[in-house]
Amino acid sequence: MKKLNLNKYFKLPAVLFFLILLLASFMRFYRIREYILFLGDEGRDVLIVKRMIVDHIFTLLGPITSVGSMYMGPVYYYIMAPFLWAWRLDPVGPSIMVALFSLATICLIYRLCSKFFSPYVGIIASFFYAISPLTIIYGRSSWNPNIVPFFSLLIIYCLMKVVIQNKHRWLIVAGFTLGILIQLHYVTLLMIPVIIFCLALIKFRLNLKYFIFSFLAFILSYSPFLLFEIRHRLVNTKAVLRFIGQQNHEAGFSLVKIISSIQDILIRVFWRLIVIENAELAKLITLGIIIGVCLYWIKSHRYKPGPQPIDILLIWFITAVSFIGIYQGVVYDYYLGSLFPVPFFFLGIAVATYWGGKNLYNISLLLVLAILVFYNIKHSPLAIEPNNLIRNTQEISRSVFDLAGNKPYNFALIAGKNSDHAYRYFLEIWGEPPVEIANPVVDPMRKTVTSQLLVVCEEKICQPLGHPLWQIAGFGRAEIIGEWQVSTAKVFKLIPYDR
Repeated sequence: MKKLNLNKYFKLPAVLFFLILLLASFMRFYRIREYILFLGDEGRDVLIVKRMIVDHIFTLLGPITSVGSMYMGPVYYYIMAPFLWAWRLDPVGPSIMVALFSLATICLIYRLCSKFFSPYVGIIASFFYAISPLTIIYGRSSWNPNIVPFFSLLIIYCLMKVVIQNKHRWLIVAGFTLGILIQLHYVTLLMIPVIIFCLALIKFRLNLKYFIFSFLAFILSYSPFLLFEIRHRLVNTKAVLRFIGQQNHEAGFSLVKIISSIQDILIRVFWRLIVIENAELAKLITLGIIIGVCLYWIKSHRYKPGPQPIDILLIWFITAVSFIGIYQGVVYDYYLGSLFPVPFFFLGIAVATYWGGKNLYNISLLLVLAILVFYNIKHSPLAIEPNNLIRNTQEISRSVFDLAGNKPYNFALIAGKNSDHAYRYFLEIWGEPPVEIANPVVDPMRKTVTSQLLVVCEEKICQPLGHPLWQIAGFGRAEIIGEWQVSTAKVFKLIPYDR
């Protein structure tokens, strides 16, 4: 009887990657509704998308930035819409969308490595991306920066196709992707110099039509926001330039500060994504990875003339770290989203470079990888009890809904660092949105002030009477007629003071 050769049908790297994808899926979808972040920003997003789906109120503006008061493009809202609709306005829908993008990023990591390096580099890179706590945290909650890694990586994949394989049509895909990417967050503008520097590797030797079609593809995907900017005299573009100028003026130009910032970001990229445990260990492992990448670069250029895939990764990494390093404000982890896949590529390349020497070297390498796996699992967000933010917000909103008694009401939230959009979202989809108190100039007859004010307080000490918040102060002199502890907050019912 002829022996069945399974290797003919199932190659080991493909099987391993399938298992990695299963593991990544589990880490992102496990109890996702209980783990996802759902606060004011997330409530604002679903509220806008709900109005697009149900009320057909479309927008050309996206989320506002946390600094600088600048708006981004609306593309994230349009990506969210099918998922919020499919999940019947349940906020978990857009979070599932983000998780799917995170899995797509892992697939693209493996594909890029398999095409331009080796499948085993792809196994290492995709495995550590799958278990990295930071990629899990940002890969299962709905927020516009959370899908940046996928679109940044897609641009790099397109550039690999153009520069390495001479498949110039992929430049059109890169242009279209760029139009989406820079609507997700302004820090992704750094991908423009990355594209320019990568095309410089082939001295821009492309047919003019590909540049034209690429530019048109960019305009097409960027057009919703571009239309808004043209209609409003580039108000956001001017705000971005003004913000950059203000930051540079306040910080002042200091080469020492910039070098220090670049060094900090260089370590943080590996520390926060791969090493996890502490910065000192991250410095040691980062040094080992960089040496391995440099050795690979030397080897690749020794045997093959012309641009190599490693050149594009290095341009991506060096350009991004340098541009973020020039920014002298606070650099949050999500600012590094455009760089998220890079350290995993470099780890896989370094392992492939070091592997194959003496047994002692291989054993030491496996030990380092085992330590990294241990730290990633140790700090896994799945080890933390879920926050149940959707359930808690829903319970509190239901209490407000019931206390309103099908009568018009005003609403306010007392919270340190949160807005009321998440509560308003549930109240609106249930058909009883609160009445917004208008400024007396707009409403001199005070028709927008109802007979009851419902206040949610998330703070430890709650004193709604006399609170300076407009939604409370605008209600006027009032008295508390009820107070209830609901889930993680207190709910107060106030009526106009009449004595």
